[in-house]
Amino acid sequence: MIHARLRRARAALAALAACLLPLAAPAAPATAAGSAVTGPAVHAEADGPPPLSDGFGLTQVGAATGSATNFVVTVTTPQVAGPHTIRILLPADYAAHPDRRYPVLYFLHGASDNPSDPALAYPALTAAQSMITVIPDGGLRGWYTDWLDQNTAAGAQNWETFHLNQVLPFVDANLRTRTDRAHRAVGGLSMGGFGALHYAQDRPDLFGQVLTMSGANDLSTAEMVIRGAVVATLTNVGTVLCGPSDGRPCGLDFGPTVSSDAIFGSPYPVFNADWRWNAADPASRLGLLADTGIAVYTGNGNNNPADMEFWAEGTAKRVKDRLDALGLAYRYVDYGNGAGWGTDCHGGHTPGCWAQDLADYVPRLEAAFAAAP
Repeated sequence: MIHARLRRARAALAALAACLLPLAAPAAPATAAGSAVTGPAVHAEADGPPPLSDGFGLTQVGAATGSATNFVVTVTTPQVAGPHTIRILLPADYAAHPDRRYPVLYFLHGASDNPSDPALAYPALTAAQSMITVIPDGGLRGWYTDWLDQNTAAGAQNWETFHLNQVLPFVDANLRTRTDRAHRAVGGLSMGGFGALHYAQDRPDLFGQVLTMSGANDLSTAEMVIRGAVVATLTNVGTVLCGPSDGRPCGLDFGPTVSSDAIFGSPYPVFNADWRWNAADPASRLGLLADTGIAVYTGNGNNNPADMEFWAEGTAKRVKDRLDALGLAYRYVDYGNGAGWGTDCHGGHTPGCWAQDLADYVPRLEAAFAAAP
């Protein structure tokens, strides 16, 4: 009987994942002209990226590329297989004020994306005048977590260790940052929205502000659609929908196929086999953010279940309800179908909406940083 129930749960979740993948995955990112190249490290030109020193387990590969205020470095680490890009955005006056230190926003991208994509440098982030933004690689489906199974075809996948124990101190050692939690924020979109809440909850000592935009905010059985989307990125069920290649990677191919159990163990809600998923569920851990500034943004996908934003709104509402029950302060924006929310937002799971989310949020974040002692 137990095996029959487990088979039915697996079949149901696999079917759900297959339906969700086309909705959850963004288009494949364009190749960035400023992505890092391999070769020996060289010092940056006076008008180019500032030189950075290796450390904290990170080794730079080649030279940083880009401008003095918007550049990409590539690093390797034993914690996560493969090379990884990090995009760094500096305020325009960074070089002109060598005695000034700046707060930092760590901005986490969504699935099937990479910091080498210049589109991740959203206008509101590049326009920020009083803070640094760091966009670290989170993998095509790293899910901002140290995976339970480190022996899959994907190799080492310790994303949380990479970001919090390596990238963060690497940035603090190389750039003029404010290093207290009151002057450090973490935010993200879609998969990165989950990552932002997850990191802020795991390490409230590091982050004083957290932002989730269209986030996968709930991994519980109450949101099996979101859990199914996570499983779909692991099992690559969407690759059957990839058409002929146009020279770019298919946005539904997330790398080597791995087990649905790879990150949090079994996702199937049979006799508590999925307890690790429930333990990692951000909506169930919001009490850990009692002393953290919280912002939640979502659309409604035009009330269309075929749009991933429809499901993201459900997780955002659950977060809001839980925050209300806890009596915690927060900023919550549901822009519905996107009417009046920027010039290119139609309520969907799209960059046009996220650009306006950031246009609304970044000035508020900079004001919060400025007000912090």
